Amino acid sequence: MAKERYMDAAVIVVGAGPAGMMLAGELRLAGVDVVVLERLEKRTGESRGLGFTARTMEVFDQRGILPRFGEVETSNQGHFGGLPIDFGVLEGALQAAKTVPQSVTETHLEQWAASLGADIRRGHEVLSLRDDGDGVTVEVRGPQGEHTLRAAYLVGCDGGRSMVRKAAGFDFPGTPATMEMYLADIKGIELAPRMIGETLPGGMVMVGPLPGGITRIIVCERGTPPQRRESPPPFDEVADAWKRLTGEDISHAEPVWVSAFGDATRQVTEYRRGRVILAGDSAHIHLPAGGQGMNTSIQDAVNLGWKLGAVVNATASPDLLDTYHSERHAVGKRLLMNTQAQGLLFLSGPEVQPLRDVLRELITYEDVARHLAAMVSGLEITYDVGTGSHPLLGKRMPHLELTGPGRTTSSTELLHPARGVLLDLADNPRLRARAAAWSDRIDIVTATPRAGCAPGELQGTTALLIRPDGYVAWAAPGSHHDLPMAIERWFGKPPAA
Repeated sequence: MAKERYMDAAVIVVGAGPAGMMLAGELRLAGVDVVVLERLEKRTGESRGLGFTARTMEVFDQRGILPRFGEVETSNQGHFGGLPIDFGVLEGALQAAKTVPQSVTETHLEQWAASLGADIRRGHEVLSLRDDGDGVTVEVRGPQGEHTLRAAYLVGCDGGRSMVRKAAGFDFPGTPATMEMYLADIKGIELAPRMIGETLPGGMVMVGPLPGGITRIIVCERGTPPQRRESPPPFDEVADAWKRLTGEDISHAEPVWVSAFGDATRQVTEYRRGRVILAGDSAHIHLPAGGQGMNTSIQDAVNLGWKLGAVVNATASPDLLDTYHSERHAVGKRLLMNTQAQGLLFLSGPEVQPLRDVLRELITYEDVARHLAAMVSGLEITYDVGTGSHPLLGKRMPHLELTGPGRTTSSTELLHPARGVLLDLADNPRLRARAAAWSDRIDIVTATPRAGCAPGELQGTTALLIRPDGYVAWAAPGSHHDLPMAIERWFGKPPAA
């Protein structure tokens, strides 16, 4: 207790991007004090990412965040390496949001986290950190000068150039950038749409409309060496490259913002070192392809938040944090693999055209389209939760309309508080009694699926244990582990009698 008295917060999160804000909200739902330190004094308003995938739509829905975005434009149309895919082959999945700028997503997540009580401090730059085994101390430069803060855990959500990753000594192997690409949002000009992956003799270009009369362009000249930039490139560089590739003069357009990025691909070897943890771009960088970066980062935070909350609250042992690495490192590795593959398809020259043609043929087969769509949307993710035959083990719980005593609800609504859920679908008092000792951290709900609403993989299911991140940890019939064993694995030992 003496050590706890001088903690400024249970958790310090460095970085107020999508991952940091999502994590802060998740920790607050777990009742954990969290301070978010952000170097920038205000949001930039820039939006590398646009929209979110079907899996992120589900994540926002399960926390009740989705209505904050109002009416969003959704679509089943996607691509893999510039080759069109109809994501409608993924039965039962939500459609992806297509035109929500990352700046809007960041705004809504920050407002949500703040409404839950997160302490968000802008204009606070972390200069150094020290993990002494009992906690982490950081030196911070803020509006009132330099000072130190201390927390039980520190999470770096501070992006691809993460100071936290470097200061804590994480290994970050991979491949450096081999080329440079430009991204610009411009207005005052009309350009014909060009799909991602449109290859030209000298490179690749893309044109897409955004709300508010803004047009987004991406341009990549093959053979352009990467540069170490400390500031965005001037728009005339972008306009010159665009003219060389397309013959069109866009120099008279008004740039809203301009950015440059490369195809570097790296991933840390471990997502946690002692009391320092990484999430989002701090842990993995890659070529932007299909908007996967921001979405994977948000899902990193959702996987970590409830686990870190349980460890801080002493309802679970620190070993639970090992599953954050084992589950999300594997997801990050798949992310790097598929973005590298897509880069080869839409950034290479005519020598890759035969491969594009073959893959275009393969995508016409529904099984291939479903596989690729699930890969880039995050819907393929399956975690190791133990052996068993139930088709939902380790997968995310699908939306299920439910009728219970005196109310109607859904599996999605039950996850709003970010607690575990034992869903008793057969009104089994013995089952509920076996889980009652954990009622301080899981909700035990008796309900039945509304007529005609249960998807095929739930036919014959009598009970499900759902983790706070929405993944099924146990199911009956079909799990080879006993229910109390499964609950203890994910939610710790029951409180002493």
